[in-house]
Amino acid sequence: MTASLIEDYALLGDLQTAALVDKRGSIDWLCLPRFDSPACFAALLGDEEAGRWLLGPSSGAVCTRRRYREDTLVLETEWDTPDGSVRLLDFMPPRGEAADVVRIVEGLSGSVPMRTDLRLRFDYGNVAPWTRRHDGQLVAIAGPDAAWLHSPVELAPDDAHAEFTVRAGQRIPFVLTHTASHLPSPQVVDAEEALLETQSFWHSWIGRCDYDGPWSGEVRRSLVLLKALTYAPTGGIVAAATTSLPEQLGGVRNWDYRYCWLRDATFTLQALLGTGFVDEAKAWREWLVRAVAGDPAKLQIMYGLDGSRRLPEQELPWLGGYEGSAPVRIGNAAADQFQLDVWGEVLDGLHLGRQAGIAVTDTAWDLQRALLDYLEGHWDEPDNSLWEVRGPRRHFVHSKVMAWAGLDRAVHTVEHHGLDGPADRWRSVRDEIHREVCERGYDAERRTFTQFYGSSGVDAALLLLPRVGFLPWKDERVVGTVEAVQEQLSCNGFLLRYHVDSDGGVDGLPGTEGAFLACSFWLADALHAIGRTEEARQLFERLLSLRNDVGLLSEEYDVTTGRHVGNTPQAFSLVGLINTARMLSGAQTSTAR
Repeated sequence: MTASLIEDYALLGDLQTAALVDKRGSIDWLCLPRFDSPACFAALLGDEEAGRWLLGPSSGAVCTRRRYREDTLVLETEWDTPDGSVRLLDFMPPRGEAADVVRIVEGLSGSVPMRTDLRLRFDYGNVAPWTRRHDGQLVAIAGPDAAWLHSPVELAPDDAHAEFTVRAGQRIPFVLTHTASHLPSPQVVDAEEALLETQSFWHSWIGRCDYDGPWSGEVRRSLVLLKALTYAPTGGIVAAATTSLPEQLGGVRNWDYRYCWLRDATFTLQALLGTGFVDEAKAWREWLVRAVAGDPAKLQIMYGLDGSRRLPEQELPWLGGYEGSAPVRIGNAAADQFQLDVWGEVLDGLHLGRQAGIAVTDTAWDLQRALLDYLEGHWDEPDNSLWEVRGPRRHFVHSKVMAWAGLDRAVHTVEHHGLDGPADRWRSVRDEIHREVCERGYDAERRTFTQFYGSSGVDAALLLLPRVGFLPWKDERVVGTVEAVQEQLSCNGFLLRYHVDSDGGVDGLPGTEGAFLACSFWLADALHAIGRTEEARQLFERLLSLRNDVGLLSEEYDVTTGRHVGNTPQAFSLVGLINTARMLSGAQTSTAR
């Protein structure tokens, strides 16, 4: 059995890891115990032999309907069959002693034949565990990992398969618990109590949301999904729950997104602070400060969930990849790239937290001083850009503008918050960067800023220049840039990041990619800011229509096939949705930074 369409997956999560379950009731992706741990279900990137947990009617049919229960992460999947109707409740309780996946089969009418097939394959499908029964539970052990299945339905140890019938009014639980293999058996979780506790947790959490503008349902769902991508012990937020879902079906642009990107910092803080989640914003800011502490010359574009730096990239040859999109990669070599914009992104994010009233410590300001010292000495160097191009380094315009933004925020901090620093020197460097970008990064004949100095192409990141205050939205150079980006990068109304074949192949990779959803949200913001609000609203509504039936958005959208592509669910896309809804509703200004 092959993996489902990317848009056919729903998310389960416990704030430390996440699972993807499809419309057939198959969990095809789950890493334990953390987002970035090896997967024990990896059918998403191979086939069922790479691990999956199927639970559904024996007919194997796709569900009749599904939804999340109110504003929670409890998934309800229902099938209407010739024998009756059945509901499957899937959820992961917020992490307690261990990681649990709870599934409750509920008979709604008639008597429905059901089956479950549990194929645990640790180490991304590479290791089949030793399986036995112990104290009424099925136990699977391999190396450091152990999984315990508790259910009144008895699964055979040899193939972990069972057939059973559920009748109207019956509720049959299955609880899978992961522990370290050297530990004793975990305490058995009561499925019904866990259901009530999980619902209560999510109701309480989303109850803090203070956004009540248009599209409030879409915003709230995106916030719940964003929270599910948060690693609770540290406050870090992963870019996505998956690795190696392709940007081009059958292609090689397959990357591991189970880490925390600094470029997301300010946008995420805007989304959280703007909807009432100050505690989450503080936790993300504190993660940011811890992660980047140390030598500013060694600042990375991404870090592990706990701020770890080493994310070596390797390929897994035993997995064929999603729909044959190989290689499957874990780790991410882009962590070692030089991306100038990151210094500005960090300084901008910390400035936003300060503006929002999040307390500033002496240590945090000392860190920012060190980052500024490095930025002063290196802003004029070429880099790999925020898009992590694997081609030659260039003088990317967005990167230079973010260096300008970092210095601009420092000047503002000294002048308006009374912190100590050489504001005159920073102001001088800031102004020098501004002059250079306007002279070398702007093409007056084409009326647009360019992707990099001397480039014949444009870049969707140019839409961010006025958002950081580099120029006002009404400046003719900004208006011309918005129009050029829309005209040159539009793909069926949505936006590409850039043309991969421009300037001789700017990113150094073969193949193509889909429309980048976060960039498409930026375009809606930009159209609104230059006065084309109705067009912005229409684009936003089209973007909302790309969400799957339970509100998930991946990284990109293939306009040719009408399919989600790239890793999912993508935090950058969700944050874009939240911020654009706020901007179009008037809750956020177009120059929010």
